[in-house]
Amino acid sequence: MFGGLIQWFDPGRDPERGTTPDYRFSLANERTFLAWIRTGLALIAGGLACAQFLPPLPVAHLREIIAILLLVLGGVVALRAVDHWARTERAMRLGTALPRSRFPAVLAIVVALGAIALVVSVLIQVF
Repeated sequence: MFGGLIQWFDPGRDPERGTTPDYRFSLANERTFLAWIRTGLALIAGGLACAQFLPPLPVAHLREIIAILLLVLGGVVALRAVDHWARTERAMRLGTALPRSRFPAVLAIVVALGAIALVVSVLIQVF
């Protein structure tokens, strides 16, 4: 169990496995990781903003549900970011194919559905 977590913090810790990749690829992988962390932080900030500044919505506890969903999604994105970074770094070291990920598509669909739900709740409140 902890072996996987240790790999998160140092995917190249076993120097006998693979070779050090070109630093440009490692830095590009790190920039991708940082972009995902920013996305996670933005979702967390949106969740906190909903909890603090959104007026009560016509559906009971909808504001709290939206806030919690955004907070959880932000945490999931952060965890997924570090997992993808470590798996990509390991693949580069071993010279294997980069890991495939459907997470960006899933995240886009979840965010789009959330936006639609918010539009519907605003329209219900207006009319």
